[in-house]
Amino acid sequence: MLLRGKTRFAFYGALFLLLVSCQKPVAEKTADEGLKPAPVKIYKVKKQRISEKLTYTATLEAWKRQAITPDISGKVARIYVNEGGKVKQGQLLAELDTRSIKLQLEQAEAALSMAQANFEDASRNLERMERLYKEKAVSDQQYEKVRLAFEAAKAQRDQAEAAVNLAKHALDVSIMRAPFDGVIASKNMEEGDIINPMMGGFSATSGVLTLVDYSKIKVRFDVSPADASRLARGQKVYLESSALPGQQLEGQVTVVNTSADPQTKKFRIEAVISNPDLVLKPGTFGRVILEVSTRENSLAVPQKALLENSSVMVVEGNKAVKRSVTTGLKNSDLIEIISGLNEGDLVVVEGNFGLMDGTPVEVEGEVVR
Repeated sequence: MLLRGKTRFAFYGALFLLLVSCQKPVAEKTADEGLKPAPVKIYKVKKQRISEKLTYTATLEAWKRQAITPDISGKVARIYVNEGGKVKQGQLLAELDTRSIKLQLEQAEAALSMAQANFEDASRNLERMERLYKEKAVSDQQYEKVRLAFEAAKAQRDQAEAAVNLAKHALDVSIMRAPFDGVIASKNMEEGDIINPMMGGFSATSGVLTLVDYSKIKVRFDVSPADASRLARGQKVYLESSALPGQQLEGQVTVVNTSADPQTKKFRIEAVISNPDLVLKPGTFGRVILEVSTRENSLAVPQKALLENSSVMVVEGNKAVKRSVTTGLKNSDLIEIISGLNEGDLVVVEGNFGLMDGTPVEVEGEVVR
């Protein structure tokens, strides 16, 4: 039994030595099998239009905004519209209590009738007196007295007419109508409230109502002095908003301020964007994009292809080859390649970071732009 056990031990020991001797060293196995290719995605270099763009966050405002306010003080009698309602130019929006104004108008019209009667009587007297004066039938003193009476009657008639016109004006301006097509942005007062436009502190929201027209949107943003020098009135501007994902609305720069804000040292820029469907809302924010430099038929690659020290990795055969490049214009997506690449080169855009020159690669896909 003991011998048989020793024989079994010797057998297994010999088998272990045989297996170990048949295996290659780890280093030798790695060298024989080679490095595993790195997976990458490529972009085929081509000529295309590239624009250098400036991007800013902008505040969206209504193109027109006006507080609907009467010219006179008084009690708000009726408000005919509600917040959010669309109105047309000339539409009746609200009016003051006009009972006292109507009484004043009646009083002024009665006074005018009396003044007109006095003026007509004075006119007849003066006409008769002038005839007698020419015939030397009356004295200079008598003539002068009648002439002065005529002048007084005329002045009273003119004063009465002015009083009537003033009462009519007060009646007209107590009725508030829409000065343009728009939307009621806010209702700032209630029926029965007293308004006095002659008091200070009035703003766009301190009238009876606030009317806005945002069929066009005004966007405002601040730029640095260097960027301000590259912008001009009439320049195209593009607006992106969360209200219209994936879309850009085109507009024009309308204002480039020539003086900087004393606090921020930046220049205020304004642009107008068409908003016919009223999708963009005042008081929100948007992303403004302006093209300041453009080149046609330039070689360009995605910005993520560019590595440190202005280099890129190009696939040649089945290996990655490092190339130094000279760059030009760039925007949020692309960068212009002035030298170092040729049209048709395959540039690595994914899997390029950490990739060594000469590393075997396996192309898993092509990025198309």
